[in-house]
Amino acid sequence: MIGLVGLGRMGGAMLGRLREQGRDVAAFDQDAGLRARAGGVSGVADCAAPVVILSLPHEAAVEAVLAELLPVMPQGAVVVDTSTIAPGAARRFAEQAASAGVGYLDAPVSGGPAGAAAGTLAMMLGGEDAAIAAARPVLELVATRITHVGGPGAGQVAKLANNLLVATHLMAAAEALRMADAAGVDPAALLPVLNAASGRSAATEVNWPRWILPGGFDSGFAAGLMRKDVRLALELAQAAGTPLPVCAAAASLWESSHVPDSEEFNRVPAALFQDRSHG
Repeated sequence: MIGLVGLGRMGGAMLGRLREQGRDVAAFDQDAGLRARAGGVSGVADCAAPVVILSLPHEAAVEAVLAELLPVMPQGAVVVDTSTIAPGAARRFAEQAASAGVGYLDAPVSGGPAGAAAGTLAMMLGGEDAAIAAARPVLELVATRITHVGGPGAGQVAKLANNLLVATHLMAAAEALRMADAAGVDPAALLPVLNAASGRSAATEVNWPRWILPGGFDSGFAAGLMRKDVRLALELAQAAGTPLPVCAAAASLWESSHVPDSEEFNRVPAALFQDRSHG
């Protein structure tokens, strides 16, 4: 048995992947509709298992779930928290879990719902070796690139650094493509040039050709979640005393965008590209 709490787009895709691999999964979400469609259990405590995966939107949700889950988990069990939260919160949750005789891994992921459904996620782990060894057979069902970054909280540091770069690359690509467009070169013609040269990034190789230029935007990641991750990264930089003049400028564009939090995050750089009046 595997437990899974959080059945949004990422959690739902992981659930499908685990069941596709023949695993018995006790799944829960506070949304009754999502829970019913997944054939879920009636409460968080019913997800107690040797390995429980969390896929939740923010720190407060993780804290609430752990308060119900830790007291009923078996000794030596492991919580694999794929949520993106502050590193300090992950360290605190690891201490709470240890007090209950449970391992806790901060295990944020990259690859989106498509990667979760295919079992090809990149997973960044913070935590103890013993907990990773116990959870690895489950981790390998959803992720093909599993990197142990360091102790508790290290996985979250890696994820925030990654998403800060994604947010910055997307805005930089929007400006470069807008410049080329204004100078008479179609962005669709420019992207293959960039992607064969040193200016390429995941923004130009994946986001722009797959989701932005076609106008679908359907990557499965909301603008509000990206804004949340960027804020967490800036808070981490401030706490570490590290100035981020370039990334902070990109972050201000995310915050000032009029794209609603519920919309796809790829709409934010698309809006910047379309705004010819932007400074």
